[in-house]
Amino acid sequence: MHLARLAASACALALAATGAAVAVAPAGTAAAGSVYSVAPYVDMSNGQEGLLDTAITGHRLKAYTAAFVLGVGCNQIWGDTLPIGNDSFTDPEIARAKAEGASVIISSGGASGEPLAWTCSNQGSIDAGYQAIIDDYGVTRLDFDVEGAAVADTAAAARQMQAMKDLKAANPGLQFSMTLPVLTSGLTGDGVNILKAAKNAGVKIDVVNIMTMDYYAGTGTQMGQAALSAARATLAQMQSVDSGYGYANLGITPMIGKNDDGSTFTLADAQTVESFAAQNGVGRLAFWSANRDQPCGGNANSLSTCSQISQSPLAFTDAFVPYAGSGGGGGGATDFSLSLSPGSASVAQGGSATATVGTAVTSGGAESVALSASGAPSGVTVSFSPGSVTSGGGSTLTATVGSSVAVGSYPVTVTGTAASGSHSATYTLTVTSSGGGGGGGGGSLSNAGFESGSPSPWTCTGGSSVVSAPVHSGGHSLQVTPSAGATGECDQTVTLSPNHTYTLSGWVQGPYAYVGVSGGATASTWSNGTSWNQLKVTFTTGADGTVTVFVHGWYGQGNVNADDFSLS
Repeated sequence: MHLARLAASACALALAATGAAVAVAPAGTAAAGSVYSVAPYVDMSNGQEGLLDTAITGHRLKAYTAAFVLGVGCNQIWGDTLPIGNDSFTDPEIARAKAEGASVIISSGGASGEPLAWTCSNQGSIDAGYQAIIDDYGVTRLDFDVEGAAVADTAAAARQMQAMKDLKAANPGLQFSMTLPVLTSGLTGDGVNILKAAKNAGVKIDVVNIMTMDYYAGTGTQMGQAALSAARATLAQMQSVDSGYGYANLGITPMIGKNDDGSTFTLADAQTVESFAAQNGVGRLAFWSANRDQPCGGNANSLSTCSQISQSPLAFTDAFVPYAGSGGGGGGATDFSLSLSPGSASVAQGGSATATVGTAVTSGGAESVALSASGAPSGVTVSFSPGSVTSGGGSTLTATVGSSVAVGSYPVTVTGTAASGSHSATYTLTVTSSGGGGGGGGGSLSNAGFESGSPSPWTCTGGSSVVSAPVHSGGHSLQVTPSAGATGECDQTVTLSPNHTYTLSGWVQGPYAYVGVSGGATASTWSNGTSWNQLKVTFTTGADGTVTVFVHGWYGQGNVNADDFSLS
């Protein structure tokens, strides 16, 4: 966010634009019932924190986002350069706000800094640093504001998501948001990759919080409608990565008043956004910043201390606060939601598949949710780790298929049971024959073990080739060689049965090794390891059954080796 001005070039990043239709969640299914449904940012380093106290005590603000904790190597400081947990200015203000009845979200990063996962490469230190924030301030919500070049750092994003997975396991009820730059057409391609990093790590981002500001599209931009366009486009992108995302997982954060690009977010725009949130059950409304929610006095002309428009003090807070109140603001009946990602899998006899069971607080407070499954055929076992979660947490579902289970498609009902009631979701398990896979075979794939000594019929870029070492089995493997500026890739186009679900598997080793399909179906997965590991990805063919199977390595990284592909 804007501790400093964002350069126009930073907002002109290439976008993964989309015009896809968005599935609208019913009103009231999101965090509108949560105390955190309205949580404006507060710049804890500019001496304007007093306005926060007035917002809490006189304007019904129930939550706010304290910004920003900055990573410095493997240490963390507040933006005023004092260490977390020992800041003589920020710590007492947070304690005072909590004593006045406000809940706090701690945000790391911002326009002038980066979260710890971007400045430290030691996973243990990252986990410990984030845990220190939780312990020092007694919070259950963390926010990570990632801007500028940091959005494109895929290694840091992978560390971030691993940390979130670790911390969610250790802290029941912990939720986190990723705050990302956006234009009216959605997230940048790098922003979408952050969503994919979460999916690859097996963790779901609780709130994808978009910065609906500074589009650099002209001073006449209608900022309220622009925010709605960005929200719809972003949700479509989120659902393309994980169909379990809904408006409950989306946050909208405008910059109130005058933006850096000269456009203006007005009080009428605030009403437009608040109404949209209420209609769709948006997960969080925020704004930058509570410090700016006042008119300029005298000769003041600063984006960090006032809105630069004519307004009453805390008028934007008053415009957004009703959204929190409409859902009870933490009161009322307790309830939760349950989701599955993915919602289906194709597994060969003798194999297994996993999915993430996600839960969220939809009203009231967090509660214990016990997980169970029914409807699995004889020979299929379904387990959960852990077997119960606090709503807001997640669990891993594992479906293990015996070698004698009949081929077919089976709906498995996954149920979460809590004191408030129960919710269910369907997991569709398709069992396929175990024949034709494994070893150096490959079903419909040719030269799947590369034992011919050449890539053909695979087509490869750059210096990719078949090598004799290292190998997973047999005498050869494929070596994919990326360059400093381009991915290395090998492809093979195959024609399979139309409208049929398949599982592609392959053994890989090396940094950021991807396998997947494109063309008639789109799916991929990846790993980052120095030893051989098996990747599996499930996809469903289209009307003509044709797909292109690929393996590739990320640009600027080392070689990737691949071996023993199969389709089942």
